[in-house]
Amino acid sequence: MQKFNRDDVDIITREPIREGFLSLYRYRLRHRLFAGGWSPEFEREIMDRGHAVVVIPYDPERDCYVLLEQFRIGALDEADHHGTSPWLLEFVAGMVDKPDETPEAVAARELDEEAGLTASHFHYALTYLSSPGGCTEKITIFVATVDSSQAAKQGGLATENEDIRVHVLPRTEVEALLEHGKINNAASVIGLQWMQLHRQRLLQR
Repeated sequence: MQKFNRDDVDIITREPIREGFLSLYRYRLRHRLFAGGWSPEFEREIMDRGHAVVVIPYDPERDCYVLLEQFRIGALDEADHHGTSPWLLEFVAGMVDKPDETPEAVAARELDEEAGLTASHFHYALTYLSSPGGCTEKITIFVATVDSSQAAKQGGLATENEDIRVHVLPRTEVEALLEHGKINNAASVIGLQWMQLHRQRLLQR
């Protein structure tokens, strides 16, 4: 269906603006046009923060999710303007720290660090680009089959300034939180909607 691929983009220059936890680059490029020929040269700035893994801990025996609550600086502006909380309800997540680290290894590590859990199974759900208009980040979502009775009360690493409260909630309550906009970060919304579509198939497995 898609007419073009990577060979149809011509990168003329790639200039680093800032390199660090969030790295910023300025590209000068052109690409092929649907009507034929090439676009004029133009500039775009792109943020590179690496790739992330999200884990949805689900307990099929108790039909409940393990949900995290933690501070997110990106939610401060929303809190200032709309009186919401910058402590968000979300699922386990972490960055791929090393070039040879697999998403499954990240999922297992973060599940232990943030929720104190070990999965009996990891089920791959989907991979998506979080904001491809200005960011390279790719997010991979797994569903982890867990025993929620073993969840920690608090999680996270002090060395990474993480302070996480762990909640074990019935599936129906979590879906109600989603419905009422109380779960409002992209990865958790996408992951929960995926679960609503595929949970029965997972249970049959």
